[in-house]
Amino acid sequence: MGKDNQPKARQAAQLARKAGRRASYDRILIVTEGSKTEPLYLGEIRSQYRLQTANVQVQHSQYGTSPIRIVEFAEHLFVNGDEEKNIQPRAFEQVYVVFDRDDHQTYHNALSKAAALNGRLRNDLKQAVKFEAVASVPCFELWLLLHFEDVQAPLHRTEVYQRLRQYLTNYDKGQAGHYAQTCQNLADASQRAEHLSRLTNAHDEVEPYTDMYRLVHLLTTLKT
Repeated sequence: MGKDNQPKARQAAQLARKAGRRASYDRILIVTEGSKTEPLYLGEIRSQYRLQTANVQVQHSQYGTSPIRIVEFAEHLFVNGDEEKNIQPRAFEQVYVVFDRDDHQTYHNALSKAAALNGRLRNDLKQAVKFEAVASVPCFELWLLLHFEDVQAPLHRTEVYQRLRQYLTNYDKGQAGHYAQTCQNLADASQRAEHLSRLTNAHDEVEPYTDMYRLVHLLTTLKT
């Protein structure tokens, strides 16, 4: 009889150890459009603030870079998990999808679908899950540019890159270290982005806008 109980006992012990390794703050899943730039930047924040990967997962979309497909992948990953990435089904309190406006045809559809999913999904604790879009107009690099200067007028992606390279020489997508290079101006960037949010919103076509300040604030204050 004792031998029959041993596998169950070992399994219970393993589950207890996993639960012990998970921190007390919210579990967050972030799915990004880019496969390098945004994950590297957010990964730097996670490392800097010593956020456990069991609580903060950053994954890029495996369904492609179309905004609606990013939302669909995030929903799939949340519901089904990914054993290879050690992501359990429904193991999050919050889900964020990070994508750019650019010229994406499904941009507005993605915003609407994310809003429709917000509070509709339930996690493994039977709690309603926050599901939100983190959009940037025209692109993620606007958030980095706001660390160095105020932006009020619409910019094309190429102009954002040109102006950003005045401060981050040879800036290119996929490079590491962008958080370290900009974090000293984080307060300025957040203030500027918040100001833009009072003037416009993610649904506008061309006005500069980014929700990154909200996501960064969440991650940098998660343990407080």
